[in-house]
Amino acid sequence: MDIDIERIRASFTKDHFAMNAGIVIDSVTKEEVQCSMPITSEHLNSAGTVHGGAIFTLADLAFGVHSNLRLFLGENIGITLGQSNCISYLAAPKGKRLIARSVCLSSGRNISVYRVEVHDDLGNFIAEMRGNGFTKAVR
Repeated sequence: MDIDIERIRASFTKDHFAMNAGIVIDSVTKEEVQCSMPITSEHLNSAGTVHGGAIFTLADLAFGVHSNLRLFLGENIGITLGQSNCISYLAAPKGKRLIARSVCLSSGRNISVYRVEVHDDLGNFIAEMRGNGFTKAVR
């Protein structure tokens, strides 16, 4: 089954926090989801670097899209929500854009684990997040 990225983008417009941060869903395959976000003055903390919450929000949206991909492929399994996440910040971004790429490490009936790497547009490795999802049946 083909992945309808426009349908996925339309669904995630309801995520107002992520959309207000300027996050874009760039590409979606079964193997990888890529989202990106421009770095603007709105994303900076008091030290003048990108706020950790902005980086986390980008990583979390990539995780959210990827962990719910089966819904968009017609599997009526329920919605996957973040159960726990751990992020490591490795460097301050130097570029003008952040790019998050999610890969699935494990996906079972109820529990899934994703790895999200965040780089800047200059190729610097900025952060790594592990997202654990729990799939809840929709009633």
